[in-house]
Amino acid sequence: MLLSASLLCSCQGGTAASNPAIASDPDVEKQVEQTLSKLSLDEKIGQMCELTIDVITDLSRQDSLVLNEEALERVFSKYKVGSILNVPKSVAQRPEVWSTLIRRLNALSAEHCAGVPQIYGVDQIHGASYTWGATLFPQEVGQGASFNRDIPRRISEIAAYESRACLIPWVYSPVMDLGRQPLWSRLWESYGEDVFVNEEMARQAVIGYQGEDPNHIDGQHVAACLKHYMAYGVPRTGKDRTPSSITPRELREKFFQPFRAAIQAGALSLMVNSSVNDGVPFHANYELLTQWLKEELNWDGMIVTDWADINNLCTRDHIAATKKDAVELAINAGIDMSMVPYEVEFCDYLRELVEEGRVSMERIDDAVRRILRLKIRLGMLDRESWDLTPEQLAQAFPDFASTAFANEAQAMAEECMVLLKNDSVNAVPILPLQAGTRILVCGPNANNLRGQNGGWSYTWQGDRTNELAPQMGDYKTFATALSDQFGAENVRFVEGVRWSTSHFDKDESIDINTAASAARSADVIIACLGENSYCETPGNIDELNISPNQQELINALAATGKPIILILAEGRPRLISEIEPLCTAVVHTFLPSNYGGPALARLLAGEANFSARMPYTYPRHPGALVTYDYKPCENMGQMGGNYNYDAVMDVLYPFGHGLSYTTFEYSDLLVDKNEFSAQDSLHFSVKVRNTGERAGKEAVLLYVSDLVASLTPDNTRLRAFTKVALAPGEEKIVHLDIAAKDLAFVGTDMRWRLEAGDFIATAGGQKVELTCSDTKIWDEPNP
Repeated sequence: MLLSASLLCSCQGGTAASNPAIASDPDVEKQVEQTLSKLSLDEKIGQMCELTIDVITDLSRQDSLVLNEEALERVFSKYKVGSILNVPKSVAQRPEVWSTLIRRLNALSAEHCAGVPQIYGVDQIHGASYTWGATLFPQEVGQGASFNRDIPRRISEIAAYESRACLIPWVYSPVMDLGRQPLWSRLWESYGEDVFVNEEMARQAVIGYQGEDPNHIDGQHVAACLKHYMAYGVPRTGKDRTPSSITPRELREKFFQPFRAAIQAGALSLMVNSSVNDGVPFHANYELLTQWLKEELNWDGMIVTDWADINNLCTRDHIAATKKDAVELAINAGIDMSMVPYEVEFCDYLRELVEEGRVSMERIDDAVRRILRLKIRLGMLDRESWDLTPEQLAQAFPDFASTAFANEAQAMAEECMVLLKNDSVNAVPILPLQAGTRILVCGPNANNLRGQNGGWSYTWQGDRTNELAPQMGDYKTFATALSDQFGAENVRFVEGVRWSTSHFDKDESIDINTAASAARSADVIIACLGENSYCETPGNIDELNISPNQQELINALAATGKPIILILAEGRPRLISEIEPLCTAVVHTFLPSNYGGPALARLLAGEANFSARMPYTYPRHPGALVTYDYKPCENMGQMGGNYNYDAVMDVLYPFGHGLSYTTFEYSDLLVDKNEFSAQDSLHFSVKVRNTGERAGKEAVLLYVSDLVASLTPDNTRLRAFTKVALAPGEEKIVHLDIAAKDLAFVGTDMRWRLEAGDFIATAGGQKVELTCSDTKIWDEPNP
């Protein structure tokens, strides 16, 4: 049976609008209405269609990018298509190739659609990652580990700059999915498991991409596209694009909040979760798309589907009998643009639906207004903004791929690596390593730029990085950077285990015995393990254990008695519980990208100091995949009496864990009011002193626990953080603010509530008690 076009989930809540998420600009709105009035129905429908570049490319030409003239005529002259996406030839293109392509597509589309050019969208994920020679940065999970808001903002600024150098105006970033399912193949694209960290980092990324004024995006910024709305990162099975089972209450309280924060920071567009929650595909969910986003947040931005996801309502999810019915469901639910991405028949279906009265002209005009508004805010209706030659662009963007950007990328990589363990040898911590130390470097990620970068690196899967990156720059692997740092005479590389070319998750034992033999003449072993690159569904796995070959390598090395420093480069936490006790030190680099090699070398040599912390909980056991904000009953220990209840939270490395070469001491955690009500702001201060002998940065994390509530509260929640740099012996008073309403939770009636009762705030081992004096229940959905 075909579901109604206003398909709803079981979520409840009002639709009262708040203040506009983006302040309306009269000049922008006037231009939107004037342009809309010029468009025919076919032109309007064309604006709502997005096709992949392959549709208009001559795929028989492998040597160069050649457009298919017949396809161009059909796409732009007949169907008036409003957007093209993806990277030509499935590989990063040079700026001049990008700009020549986009300039032509803009001119051709504007000619056939009342002066409105198409908008080109690209997955530029950790820098301008589909642009040849662009600066690549640590992936989002490492940015989250930094606990430094400046990092995602600056990365997004540079990514925007280097994208606009190619005439690319729209990027599908940042990723907003909470990384709370360790098996998920896109965990590395998130800022980690915590709601507040994702809120803060994504807010900064949006401003970095778009600038300070979302109504007027200048020529060095781009439109951001938040993705994937929402709960995409918690599939039950861990497999990409498979169902989640999140309650409406938890959707509102946790998964919606980062999107809300980024939209209220001015995000201009949003991409929808490809999957299904509690049986309802997100692409057909009127309540979540129209009510929660557009109406309750009073947001005038644009919603685009993910790849083929309207068709999927029919072909995969079976809630529509035909593709035409699927179009009806999705457009009436609130989708504004369909990433089709191959079939222009979407336009035919939508026209028929309008003529049959199944999709109203009001809904068409609303969608097209949002698309036009995006283009106008980008200045795209001004031909001078994109009618530029490669030579003009090269002059306008002199810092593209500059040494200054590279230096920033390396400094960021240093701040995104976590020192997880640093045990002593002869009563001295093994790290930092002293000059002259004889080092054996081994493991499949020791000499592997692909493993340092991850997916979305020059290609979708990042599988050609080792081939392509050296053509663009003198990028250093971990092994080569360590050789440079400590001297080639002191560093020997024996791989031991090598990645297979047949599958990203397969490796081969090639010379483990040689590595073990070489270890006997070394002072220390640096073993670089983890994962090879992958992205999306091809990255699905069935279990988290690190490979048997990598475990065998560590066992063989440990048998030599030489201390092992384990270096992890991986997109998700592969289980290392069997080998971690054999390692004297452990460093998590996440996916630090092209400048991760020198960054790691400087950190291990002590020329830089570790300051990152875990952005997710690193599990110890395959059946114990948890997050830090668990419920109290999950960590009770032994229950008294006859019933043997033994719930223990047993993880390898908790959220927020991270070591340094110096030590910090906290004291005098204070709050300006120990008793508060819902309208108050709480101002905290805490003294932090560097008690060690090295300069360092400390991520100051403030947690709050609600002790008793009408619904079982989370064990604790991160509510504020900042980062402070301290010289040896230096002390600073760190200030942190929390709005009292941010301590509220969503009740069973789907209303936010802050209940009278006691709370405890903690930071660095210090704690302060708080009391909420009165219960407050909000009627509005987004207080």
